[in-house]
Amino acid sequence: MRVDFAKFSSIKIGSVLDVKIVDDGNYDNEIIIGRATNSLVCSGNIGLLDDKYDFVTIKDGILRVGAKTKNAKLYNFAKAHNIGGFEFLSKLPGSVGGSVRMNAGMKDWVISTYLLSVNSIDKSQFEFGYRYCNITMPIFEVAFEIHQGFDITKVQEFANMRALQPKLPSLGSTFKNPPNDYAGRLLEAAGLKGERFGNVGFSQQHANFLVNYGGGSCDDVLCAIATAKKRVFEMFGVMLQEEIKIYN
Repeated sequence: MRVDFAKFSSIKIGSVLDVKIVDDGNYDNEIIIGRATNSLVCSGNIGLLDDKYDFVTIKDGILRVGAKTKNAKLYNFAKAHNIGGFEFLSKLPGSVGGSVRMNAGMKDWVISTYLLSVNSIDKSQFEFGYRYCNITMPIFEVAFEIHQGFDITKVQEFANMRALQPKLPSLGSTFKNPPNDYAGRLLEAAGLKGERFGNVGFSQQHANFLVNYGGGSCDDVLCAIATAKKRVFEMFGVMLQEEIKIYN
């Protein structure tokens, strides 16, 4: 199967690559891409999950979700069944597998909070931190505890936070926040807010978002990231770490 990642990815940048449709019986060290909402795909041995991993169900009192399931689909299921803890997914793009792999979240809420298992392996076997987990295997299915009480007020709070983010194509937050600081503040203080590199640039609306102004390339993104890391380190002694994934 051939995929044009310039059309597939949320930033609308990437290469045309042959990809493999992967399930738990034919995985062979492919790089599994979900919906490419935080992944710049320029090259590599890429795999996409089989559609059978797109599901949400309750079984034996446990919420079971396929890794290919969109975050929005899990959010809608939780809302319909009065399940709390997934309100932050209302405006979070991407798939559940990718969100677990990066321990995605907003404010104090992260997806690992009510996580029970990954591929039937108990959560206690893994480490989770800020935008981090040490899972290296492909994620096919996850399970969550069910806590009743969907909170609509949290949905509005998260929506207000997302309203401050740019609408142009992007991969979300480019860099992780360093300890006791914000990547956006450092980037803005380094003069990168609004600066362009070819057809991409750090947004005027939020400095930690690289946006595609149209026709952006992998090289444009790589140049912007390298320049930002170098300038912030020279000015503040902080080495920013990418939150986005780059396959080049």
